[in-house]
Amino acid sequence: MLFVAEIGLNHDGNPDIAHELIRSAKQSGAHIAKFQFGWRNKPDEINHIDGARAARYRQWCDYWGIEMMASIITEEALDLARGVGLHRYKIASRTVVDNPALCERILAEGRETFVSLGMWEGSSLPFGPPNQNLKYIFCRSKYPTYPEELLMPASFSANAYFGYSDHCSGIEACLLAIARGAQFIEKHLTLNKTSQVIRDHVLSATPDEFARLTSTGDALARLVAVSTASAPQD
Repeated sequence: MLFVAEIGLNHDGNPDIAHELIRSAKQSGAHIAKFQFGWRNKPDEINHIDGARAARYRQWCDYWGIEMMASIITEEALDLARGVGLHRYKIASRTVVDNPALCERILAEGRETFVSLGMWEGSSLPFGPPNQNLKYIFCRSKYPTYPEELLMPASFSANAYFGYSDHCSGIEACLLAIARGAQFIEKHLTLNKTSQVIRDHVLSATPDEFARLTSTGDALARLVAVSTASAPQD
């Protein structure tokens, strides 16, 4: 299992909160702390991350022993990701639809890349079948997503999905995804669910919730693997 703590905009534009979220992500069992490069990134906006700030976040991730990853929203964001040496990339649902040419350039880097299909309505996969470096992610691009809106596939592998990006309250949908074969779980992390700065806080997990997700999710993934391997053949 690969657990991604989506920090995104939840630092509220405050680098000190970003540092605490990185630390909390590691302490909660996440493997990756993920930011967004290029979204709301003008100097006076909440998610302004320039080269100096990106390098500082990378330094903090290295210090706490957690991998840094980012959603790549613009061409400049790809340059930023290259500049701080990110090993893996994320492509957000809106980028798949709005800028497929950028997506192709990201995939041409040859790094493992997770592609969210929350806004994709095509009849086939947008960039061809999944492979070692191209992993499709199921999500619903609604913030928050309520249970009756989730419509999660019964089998992730049968639908070419490697993992799940969650926008629901709680951790139950993430656990359901693991039970259905997801090998990657992305969940927003917050220090304050009641913050009104941005919409993402209310659908995010606190560090305690995220820790329950990683511990229970790992155990569930092991059970799924064993049960699948030992299932009788028709």
